[in-house]
Amino acid sequence: MYVPPAFRNDDPAFLAQVIRDARLCNFVTATAEGPMSTPLPLYYAADEGEHGTLYGHLARANPQWKAPVIGDGLAIFSGAHAYVTPSWYASKNEDHKVVPTWNYLAVHAYGPVEFIDDADRLLELVTRLTDVYEQQRAEPWRVSDAPERYIATQLRGIVGLRMPITRIFGKAKMSQNRNAADRAGVAAGLAASDRPEDREVARLIPVDE
Repeated sequence: MYVPPAFRNDDPAFLAQVIRDARLCNFVTATAEGPMSTPLPLYYAADEGEHGTLYGHLARANPQWKAPVIGDGLAIFSGAHAYVTPSWYASKNEDHKVVPTWNYLAVHAYGPVEFIDDADRLLELVTRLTDVYEQQRAEPWRVSDAPERYIATQLRGIVGLRMPITRIFGKAKMSQNRNAADRAGVAAGLAASDRPEDREVARLIPVDE
């Protein structure tokens, strides 16, 4: 991912927030057959390793886990994003030298890939992953709520994934390269949008700098 200095954000709290808010990532591996990618929800263990560790699982029928990985795997997390029209720039009225762009949050995490086939480790993995996404519910569903033999059957249909993060980069492209008047115009335009995600991006634009 290309990250100009103005947009770079490697603060661990920022990285963790984007990962958790994204909920779903694109898990990418390079193989002799070409790049392979699968959309996956991943559990982020921030306290495991220097940069944390990612856990998830793929369908056993998915060919991605069977293809030997060349180099590191890559998990791509996309955060809030929005189209930015040049019409919101105050500078448009000065010289009209403006073009459209896109504001967005993104985190790319890299690391060696381990595929897990052990039943006990798989059970622990899916239990942790389920607990992460059920914890906000008033009555969380738990893996142990289902019959043990049924869960054992389901586990045979998946393969676990573990990726300790060795490199991680964050990007927050939020009009930082524009002047204060332009940033204020973008923030106001997005804040007036009917799209909740546009309004979220509006709140992230640094209008007071």
